[in-house]
Amino acid sequence: MTSPTIGIDFGTTNTVVAISQPDGETHVMTLEGPDGPEKGYRSALGFQLVHNAGGVAERVITAGPWAIEAYLEDPLETRFIQSFKNFAASAAFIETVIDSKRYRFEDLLAAFLKQVKHYGGAAMADLPPRVIVGRPVTFAGGNPNEQLALERYQAAFEQLGFEDIRYAYEPVGAAFYFARKLDKAATVLVADFGGGTSDFSLIRFEPTPQGLRSTALGRAGVGIAGDAFDYRIIDNLVSPELGKGTEYRAFGKLLPIPQRYYTAFAKWEQLALLRASRDMKDIRSLVRDAEEPEKVERLVEVLDDNHGYALYRAVSDLKMALSSQDEAQFVFEAGDIDIRATISRATFEGWIAPDLAAMEAAVDKALAEAGIDAGGVDRVFLTGGTSFVPAVRDIFVSRFGAERIESGSEFESIASGLALIGQESDLDLWSERLG
Repeated sequence: MTSPTIGIDFGTTNTVVAISQPDGETHVMTLEGPDGPEKGYRSALGFQLVHNAGGVAERVITAGPWAIEAYLEDPLETRFIQSFKNFAASAAFIETVIDSKRYRFEDLLAAFLKQVKHYGGAAMADLPPRVIVGRPVTFAGGNPNEQLALERYQAAFEQLGFEDIRYAYEPVGAAFYFARKLDKAATVLVADFGGGTSDFSLIRFEPTPQGLRSTALGRAGVGIAGDAFDYRIIDNLVSPELGKGTEYRAFGKLLPIPQRYYTAFAKWEQLALLRASRDMKDIRSLVRDAEEPEKVERLVEVLDDNHGYALYRAVSDLKMALSSQDEAQFVFEAGDIDIRATISRATFEGWIAPDLAAMEAAVDKALAEAGIDAGGVDRVFLTGGTSFVPAVRDIFVSRFGAERIESGSEFESIASGLALIGQESDLDLWSERLG
């Protein structure tokens, strides 16, 4: 028996913490929220401007649902940052500045983790020395720097006092969670769909008198997942109502409104950066020269009045509805903005077709690395919120058949599996230290 181990699934959208005990059992830790205990904590930070008893303004840092609450209560005075995991492997992201204070990625992550620890209460007051941190097979971004991302993770987790910090692939964590139900040898494909990445791992599990023996066979990943689907909805449905594709007049010529203003919607966290950039002045000036000024005015309002979260919720609601319906209503209502449309599942699947193709290619790559075909896979375990999208599930049904596919505990399996890895006798086989 070994000492307890913390498993942390720091996700693009949500973060989950689990702890394993010497008897081999694990449980997901609950964190205090405004509406009661929660297991999945939104990976978000809020920097709320408040006035103390002396009338002096200061920034108060909140996280998870508390950050959302602070933002909804005072959107104009709260800097809201979510999905910042997408910046982990980006060398282009150096820092963000809030009230003249500079925050590097590791500073943002450390601030978030400290809030998670705080809201964990007594259960997280005395953390064990070992933590297994989940990491994607492929980090998000156009040219992700894996080493940089892990160094940033390391710097953040060291601030919490962990002495033994290890990293394991997120789908491997999910595989360990799933393998507890196996009663015979099986080759398992785990498909983990997060907010920013989709990861696939093939693992062979074999029961032995000494316990479950595990062998890694192959893995692949792609920096595309739920956030990419969100962007497809925004790009096709919302951005045209904010001026995308329209023109403005300058020096007697009609010119297209710059596309870069709308690519910022690909990552939720970029909206705050766009609002604080020099581009914002140019966007406001376009209202005067635009051929359809009312649309650019909407773009200005979205950015100035921090309507990003309201947009995020509207998009999420549409995706969820289309997971169970052939047609759903999209409603984005915030301030003076009111955008509505009826969208069919077929239309949505047409928008995300390039992303689905990239996911399929990654599955094929994992199979090729393992040296097996679809017939050599005994079980398929789907985890993560995007696994609910019918077109995503169809990728696996068409290859492996519905009878081999399982899902469940979509939001808790990775953290629990990571904690289980911490109980392995050969930790170096399934996790790694930095350096």
